[in-house]
Amino acid sequence: MNGFDITGWGIAVPERVVTSPELAEQFGIDEDWIVSRCGIHERRRIEPGQSTATLAIEAGRKALEKAGLRGSDIAHLIVATATPEQLSPATSAFVHHGLGIEGSAHDVNAECSGWIYGLIFASAMMKIDPRPILIVGADTHSTQLNPVDRDLGILVGDGAGAVVIEPSANEWMLSWNLGADGSRQDSLRVKAGGSRMPTTATSFQEGLHYSEIKGNEIYLNAVRFTVRSVRATLEQAKFTADDVDHFVPHQANIRIINSILEHTGLKPERLVTNLYKYGNTASASMPIALAEALDEGRFKDGELVLLAGFGAGMTWGSTLLRWGGVSA
Repeated sequence: MNGFDITGWGIAVPERVVTSPELAEQFGIDEDWIVSRCGIHERRRIEPGQSTATLAIEAGRKALEKAGLRGSDIAHLIVATATPEQLSPATSAFVHHGLGIEGSAHDVNAECSGWIYGLIFASAMMKIDPRPILIVGADTHSTQLNPVDRDLGILVGDGAGAVVIEPSANEWMLSWNLGADGSRQDSLRVKAGGSRMPTTATSFQEGLHYSEIKGNEIYLNAVRFTVRSVRATLEQAKFTADDVDHFVPHQANIRIINSILEHTGLKPERLVTNLYKYGNTASASMPIALAEALDEGRFKDGELVLLAGFGAGMTWGSTLLRWGGVSA
């Protein structure tokens, strides 16, 4: 059995809601400007006692329950995050322990496209070791926000999403595309805290432990690379944009999503988005949107579901799934 079935899914978002009117007042801007620019009305933020790992554990536990599995049934755990629990060990170690997993565990940091990297890696892993795999995307970018940074402050939300895949005779993944361009690594970054620039009193005073973004550069390259990836994935599977029944993009901001729709020919009415209520949850955005669509019963067997995302680095990825699979 070289294929897989998606048998479980779950999400975890903090209870604390930060509204666009609150941020408009904080940054001295108009609420309508935030909504028209980003498409976001609300986003969630963690509170004391919560972290990337606590959200990942909650989402993972819900996915396991949906699949009817225990942590000990999971052979491999993949956690996609760019806001780790701590520098070492990997966030997956905390999630591994929290869920009672007995198999292997590792992190993926491809920023906002990390979860789709993880899903594609898991699909390949399933072919050589057909046992259940848990793929979690979790990020808490609010912990890296500069309090005076309007551009990121209005965008980011915290959350986690998880999916369980199990071995099957059906092949769900029809095609995929992954890519990166490391020459653009400074378009979104946290300069201090690693080996290149360890955290010091000076770096802290200068705010170098906060996220920095070049908004226009991210916008242009996110659209360019995601469009290229979507076209490659559809071409590989010998389908067109008209054939896609559901499009689940990284929930970055509405301007980027609309530009991707325009340049690929994907139909707006087939878009799956919850950006308006969660904001940009980075590695968590695609699995959260996917899980909510599944809870709503939006996907039917035989339909084509396209997932696509991009992240700092820059990284990008897309995959086309035949929901319910086809005989392998």
